[in-house]
Amino acid sequence: MSKPAARASSRVSFWRAGHSPTLVAAFLYFNFTFMAWVLLGPLAVQIAADLKLSAAEQGLMIATPLLAGAILRVAMGMLADRLQPRLAGAIGQVVVIAALMAVWLIGVDSYAEVLALGVVLGLAGASFAAALRLASGIYPPEHRGLALGITGAGNFGTVLAAFFGPSLAAAFGWQNVLGMALVPLILAFAYYLLAARDGDEPAPVRVSADYLRVLRNHDALWFMFFYAVSFGGFVGLASFLTVYFATEFGLTAVSAGYCAALCCCIGSVFRPFGVRFAERLGGIRALAILYGTAAATLVLAAVGLPSALSALVVFGIAMLALGMANGAVFQVVPQRFRQEMSEMTAMIGMAGAVGGFLLVASLGFSHQAGGSYRAGFLMFAACAVIALIGLAVVKTRWRSLWRGAAARA
Repeated sequence: MSKPAARASSRVSFWRAGHSPTLVAAFLYFNFTFMAWVLLGPLAVQIAADLKLSAAEQGLMIATPLLAGAILRVAMGMLADRLQPRLAGAIGQVVVIAALMAVWLIGVDSYAEVLALGVVLGLAGASFAAALRLASGIYPPEHRGLALGITGAGNFGTVLAAFFGPSLAAAFGWQNVLGMALVPLILAFAYYLLAARDGDEPAPVRVSADYLRVLRNHDALWFMFFYAVSFGGFVGLASFLTVYFATEFGLTAVSAGYCAALCCCIGSVFRPFGVRFAERLGGIRALAILYGTAAATLVLAAVGLPSALSALVVFGIAMLALGMANGAVFQVVPQRFRQEMSEMTAMIGMAGAVGGFLLVASLGFSHQAGGSYRAGFLMFAACAVIALIGLAVVKTRWRSLWRGAAARA
């Protein structure tokens, strides 16, 4: 059979092997919960002006949903284990929709209240665990990687938040944008209830000790750090770039949002190519190239960029590298952790959200203390360099452990 015919046959077998309505439901769930998770970032310029927030307060406000999502991520994974993914995802979505509706109706009038809103939106980020578990559980093992890749493409929600959030806030007020976000959330949830179903084999019930056990493995800690750099960098920049473009170049919130949306779009579109890149070069070599690229662009941002156009180019490359690295990490993880993928997915996802929190918080405090974002960008560039060093340290041992994958790593 020719290669094109083989690929076509593989695509047909994939759609027949699982339940495509469930996959679509998981994708939409992921997409719009991701949008809600990062929503405070694109609205931050207008919120800060309304509530008179300092740079540090603005950064902490944007970072709060990321930290809350990290803390709740493992709990959501355990809930999906006990109740099965479909019911756990439904519970998470009901809580997010109800809380967001209450906040919209009551209003947000203080910094403390907007931080509380951030905690609520953190649950939207945590609920990714249920969507990913739902998509992978409905497909056989040989097709789960593609199913997870399609569902994970829902990080395009960052683009929706950045593109529409500031312009809608300029027209209707940022508090009303919270109510508008309910429309796609409710529509996606309705489809989810109608179309999604759990896999035929129930997921094994895990307890907290199962998740903590993986932390005893040094390789698990390295993977968590790698994803804290790649996904943390992606979601952190996606949340903060609207503020950066507005502050550094004097753009309006709407124009800054469009710039951020373009950068987010590049990172989201190229995420699936990270898997192919890792398959062709080997996961470790691919990650080394991507982390090196990310570190270089963040150093350029720290040194200072002369115009919004140059910033678009630099951050577009940074988001491309970080987005591809997200895919590459999950190309490598199954090679090392075949039996603990559920626990690893939860722990790595938690670490990624923590990385985003640290990046955003450091950028806010950096600007507050020194009047620029230099220290924050340099800190995260240093993390990318440490990831490079980490890859060099562990690659020999990993290759000896991955028998079948040794040649590809």
